[in-house]
Amino acid sequence: MNIEAKELSKIYGSGENQIVALNKANLEIAANDFISIMGPSGSGKSTLLHLLSGLDKPTAGELTYDGKNIYSFNDKELSAFRRQRIGFIFQQFNLLPVLTAKENIIMPLLLNKKQPEETYLKNLTDLLGISDRLTHLPHELSGGQQQRVAIARALIARPDTIFADEPTGNLDSKSGGEVMELLNNIWHKMGKALVIITHDTQIARMADRQFVIVDGVLSEVKAR
Repeated sequence: MNIEAKELSKIYGSGENQIVALNKANLEIAANDFISIMGPSGSGKSTLLHLLSGLDKPTAGELTYDGKNIYSFNDKELSAFRRQRIGFIFQQFNLLPVLTAKENIIMPLLLNKKQPEETYLKNLTDLLGISDRLTHLPHELSGGQQQRVAIARALIARPDTIFADEPTGNLDSKSGGEVMELLNNIWHKMGKALVIITHDTQIARMADRQFVIVDGVLSEVKAR
């Protein structure tokens, strides 16, 4: 799948209160790309990721997936598209506290009225090292285990592209390193496009293509 962002902008407020969170960003994401986007707090990197994944809509610009402008979809169509084609990993995990790990993982499928393929689910949870934690509730899991559950949830529908918003931001250095190693392994094994925003230089350098964003302006610093 080919993703192309053209002149994406996000502006909040107007007049003297206007804030340009993202300023005419251009980015193309191809299958198997591993992209990192670095920037300080408030630079616009989370805004960019939310726009690229269809979680938010731009003030101006266009985003196409295989030539289709996803912002032309209605809310129902866009929600279905995200569940089927996009995996999103949140910094805060965003697990439902009353559901077990397994129930959290398969939720995107159930929303699409599908049942999980048990062999794929087992392979995925084995790869992430959480097969023995599937009956546990989120509060019974460590931070690293919760993030692994969140990664499994992002992958359960076999999306084309994975977006990760500071995936190690709430983890200690050991757990964070393990999560990044897993994401790198998943990228190699599953052939997904992977886009990560981070403020960690070491994580950014793992990517084939590296971008920086400052005051809403995106630029590429290392191309594959």
